[in-house]
Amino acid sequence: MTADLLQALLFQGGYNAALVSLGAALLGLAAGAVGAFTTLRRRALTSDAMAHATLPGIGLAFLAMAAFGGDGRNLAGLLIGAGLTAALGLYWLQRLTDTTRLPEDAATGAILSTFYGAGIVILTVIQNLSLGRPAGLEGFLLGSTAGMLKSDAILIAAGGAVILALLLILRRALAMTAFDPGHARLMGINTRAADMALLLLTLACVLLGLRVVGLILIVALLITPALTARLWSDRIGVVALLAGGIGAFAGHLGASLSLVLPDLPTGPAIVLITFTAFLLSVLFAPGRGLIARALTRARQAALVRA
Repeated sequence: MTADLLQALLFQGGYNAALVSLGAALLGLAAGAVGAFTTLRRRALTSDAMAHATLPGIGLAFLAMAAFGGDGRNLAGLLIGAGLTAALGLYWLQRLTDTTRLPEDAATGAILSTFYGAGIVILTVIQNLSLGRPAGLEGFLLGSTAGMLKSDAILIAAGGAVILALLLILRRALAMTAFDPGHARLMGINTRAADMALLLLTLACVLLGLRVVGLILIVALLITPALTARLWSDRIGVVALLAGGIGAFAGHLGASLSLVLPDLPTGPAIVLITFTAFLLSVLFAPGRGLIARALTRARQAALVRA
C-alpha cells in the first residue's frame, strides 16, 4: 500500500490516476484561494446553501438526459443542471434577505434544507425508475474519484485553472470590496459586481467539487484552508496563496488515498486532511497558535516577576 501511495503521489500510478490527482489538486488550489475571499466577505454559509441547492439539479439533469436516450451520467450535463438549481437557490436567498425580515443565516437554512430535501426526493424517484443508469449518482454526496473518466478529470482541471485565472484578474477588486466596501466604491469599484463575481467563482468551485468532494463537504474545502492560512498571515495575498496551497495538497493527497483505497470516500479524506492542517496551525502557528500564545504569556509573566 505504501509503495502504491507513493507512486500515486508522484503521478506514477498510471495516466488516468495522475489526471485525477492533478484535477483534485487544481480544484483544491482554486477552492482554497477563492475561499480566502469568501470567508473575508463572510459568505461561508452562502456557499453551503449553493452546494446543497445543486442536488435537485443533478437529479433533474439525469432524468432529462436519460429521457432523450443518453447515459444520464455525463458530467458536463449534470453540472449544467446543478448550476441552474444552485443559481435558482442563490436568487431566492437574495430575495428572502432583501424583501423579508429574515436574517441571512435563517434564509440560508431555509433554502439549504428545502433544495436538499427536494434533491433527495428526486434521487429516490430515480432509483425506483428503470431509466438510464443511476448507479454512481450518490457519489455526488460525498465525492468519488474511483469511477472518474478521463474527460471528467480534464473538465475539473481545466475549470480549476480558469477559476484561478479569473481570481488573479479580479483579486484587487475582491480584496478592496471585502475589506472596506465604502472605500472601494470611492475608488470606482462596482462592489455589487465584485460581490456577484465572487459568488459566481464560489459557485464554479462548488460545481467542480461535486465529483471530487461531494456537495455536503465542498464547503469544507472552501473554508477550512482559508481559516488555516488566516492563522499564519494577515495579508490577503499571502492568505490566498497559503489557502490554495493547503487545498491543493489536500486534494492531491486525498485523491491519491482514494485511488489506492477504493473503499475510501474521496471527500471525507480531503476534508480530514484539511482539518489536520487546521488543527496543527491552531497549535503551532506563530503569534496565533495556542503554543505560541502560551509561550508569550509565560515570557510576560517572567518579566513581571523579574
